[in-house]
Amino acid sequence: MMNIMHPALRRLDLNLLPVFDAIYRHRSVRLAADELAMSTSALSHALSRLRDSLNDPLFYRQGHRMCPSVYASQLAPAIASSLAFLNRQLTPQPEFDAATSSERLQIAITDFTAFCIFPALMHTLQHHAPGLHFELLYLPHSPALTELLAGEVDLALGFSTPEDIRYPELDEISWFEDEYVVISNPQRTRLTLEDYLAARHLVVTPWNEKQGVVDLQLEQMGYTRQIAIKTPSMLSAPFIVAQSDLLMAIPRFAAEKLMPAADIKLFALPFAIRRFEVKIYSHKRSGQRGATNWLKSQLQMLAKEMN
Repeated sequence: MMNIMHPALRRLDLNLLPVFDAIYRHRSVRLAADELAMSTSALSHALSRLRDSLNDPLFYRQGHRMCPSVYASQLAPAIASSLAFLNRQLTPQPEFDAATSSERLQIAITDFTAFCIFPALMHTLQHHAPGLHFELLYLPHSPALTELLAGEVDLALGFSTPEDIRYPELDEISWFEDEYVVISNPQRTRLTLEDYLAARHLVVTPWNEKQGVVDLQLEQMGYTRQIAIKTPSMLSAPFIVAQSDLLMAIPRFAAEKLMPAADIKLFALPFAIRRFEVKIYSHKRSGQRGATNWLKSQLQMLAKEMN
């Protein structure tokens, strides 16, 4: 047998509850009608329907006042508190105002995505959204599906891999593309494919992945390279390269940003490879849609300046 949920509510027009509440508070049909922007005849008709639904007179006239029945007096506190609760909960979400917002956004990053994005982003936001707060969390894996679904992060900034799977529950934006280059210590004078394959390499693996884009491409070409060190930290890597004979494939944007700080030299990658791509991931159920959508628009404008 079918279990019918909320049988009392199903037989009652819930629009009649504000009518009950207004009459109870004002003890007057006219004043209740004025509050609800109804005519007195329409309100009287609504009261008649409510009496029929609840099988009780609810109010009776005593002089100029509408006095509640015993049953109405019992109902009144619950109806008033329920209406107040629903009114608070069903208030439309306010439009996001970057200039006045003090929201806190949790963003999953790698050190590379933080290095690429946040210096320029914070320069912009200090003028347009000075009250916005960020908590940066290291991205445990890409695209942080579990964390986004659980609401533990609002956005994830990750780079795409050949094994990327598209998830229907995620909004995904291709944010930034760049070419790979190779960095070495300053003593190197050339870099051919033969030189590249003969050298030892440093590889950044933020998620301890077995193979990256470069190694997959070399494998398709029938080559392998000698990997001397794997590290999860992109920012420490150029300083290791600068004081060793190691090579490192890295996006050009990061290499050029790091050159003033690390004593490194930049070479073109001596074979063709798919471009480096950073993506922005957010969950369709995000609880801060206004803030995250605004931030994504800011990031997209920033990417145009970087490309």
